[in-house]
Amino acid sequence: MKIEKRFLTEMNRCYSAASIQVDGGTRILLATEGEGPCLAWNAPDYATPHTVWEGPGGTMSMVPIPGTNGEFLAVQKFFKMFQWEEAKVVHVRPLASGGYEVTDILQLPYIHRFDLLSVNGRHYFIGCTLATHKDSKEDWSSPGKIWVGEFTGPGPLEVRVLKDGLTKNHGYSRLVLSGAMHGLVTCEQGAFRVSPPQTPGADWTVEQFMDWPISDISAIDIDGDGELEYATIEPFHGQYFRIYKKVGGAFKRVYEHPEVTEFYHVVVGTHLAGRPVFIGGCRRGKQQLFYVRATQTSPLRLEATVIEEGVGPSNVHVLHEKERDIIVAADREVAQAALYVVTKSE
Repeated sequence: MKIEKRFLTEMNRCYSAASIQVDGGTRILLATEGEGPCLAWNAPDYATPHTVWEGPGGTMSMVPIPGTNGEFLAVQKFFKMFQWEEAKVVHVRPLASGGYEVTDILQLPYIHRFDLLSVNGRHYFIGCTLATHKDSKEDWSSPGKIWVGEFTGPGPLEVRVLKDGLTKNHGYSRLVLSGAMHGLVTCEQGAFRVSPPQTPGADWTVEQFMDWPISDISAIDIDGDGELEYATIEPFHGQYFRIYKKVGGAFKRVYEHPEVTEFYHVVVGTHLAGRPVFIGGCRRGKQQLFYVRATQTSPLRLEATVIEEGVGPSNVHVLHEKERDIIVAADREVAQAALYVVTKSE
């Protein structure tokens, strides 16, 4: 495959990446974890940014609201170190005038990752707090929690604790199985699959499937055998990027990235140029953005390809467009927002 980079803009502590659909067109979003803005670019050329908000910043996650014209939810005020008591979720609505209306809907200290999982037209909120209280950056004595509720509109969002006792509750990714949405949550205790109510009035379910410290996780069937493989970052902000396959009912490690260095932070299972891959990235060491693909399926052989080195990505978001895929990248360590345009080789 062929990959070409496009620089978008400089952004200090560029961290969060997402996209929305407004009036039938795509807008990509990039926001800072520091004090500062969220910016948007319109398809098809993504040439000129416009401002979604000037501040306050501290944006960890942005999630589109299904069935709306570009509305989305976002975290704000999750700032560096341990100053996260004021963290909150906001509702954002694009306006016909070209601006955006931003409304607070949930005050939740230490809210880091969240999602909306849809079941038969109902939208369920799942939020993960990194901790419950911290006296210092190193203080992990008050574990994080999984919070859930039903999102019914832009008004105040009511949530409750589904599970607590999750130390360094950092990782989240969405998993879709047979059309059903689930959330994968990771922490020091391992990895959990969280499923929303499948009928009105039913309860959420939580299933633990890994039991060792994991910072982040994503899943895809990388070798085409009908079974999911799981890529992880281990441990918290860890030095290992690993891939696991279930063999004989137990997880077997089938790949480890050759660079062992702290602060791996990107792990995304997706397709590039029609092929299943895991995208990875690290904020220390060589600060690579890379993808891993299967070069052989029996026996399984996985190989990493560097997309770019020296950029230190914090998060990426992948768009699938006609005849191309786009990796929207928050290249945090060089204070850049960028696109990587992926096409099939000639």
